Amino acid sequence: MKVILLQDVKGKGKKGQMLEVSDGYARNYMLPRKIAMEATPDAINTMRMNDKAAAEKAAREKAEAMALSKRLRELTLTVTAKGGGAGRLFGSVTSQEIADALKAATGVTLDKRKIILSETIKNVGTYTVQCRLGYEISAPLTVKIQEA
Repeated sequence: MKVILLQDVKGKGKKGQMLEVSDGYARNYMLPRKIAMEATPDAINTMRMNDKAAAEKAAREKAEAMALSKRLRELTLTVTAKGGGAGRLFGSVTSQEIADALKAATGVTLDKRKIILSETIKNVGTYTVQCRLGYEISAPLTVKIQEA
């Protein structure tokens, strides 16, 4: 019997995959537990349409990430932090502060976990941080730290 998996099944396949299983396994185990559904022509058509929609969504998100990457490369973000004079800061500048400054300056919302600091920022100056945008796309962002 051909079935379409509704969730990942260890040793069988991934969600959305169509495969051939024995009739008893499908009727007695997979169908009652809602792990799979029978592969009718309507279900196969729906599966293909969902795959196509997911591929289009992924392509659109990747294009948006590429555009954002280009925008971040050209941007110099200014962050103000409390300082004690002589170029030293009280504490350090965190990725959350950089994300907040980025949202305030450009309106781009970026999660703090996507901003990678190669070193702790404890001094006034210009730093380059990496921003992971998904789909294996990352962009360098120039951050200028000023003393408040």
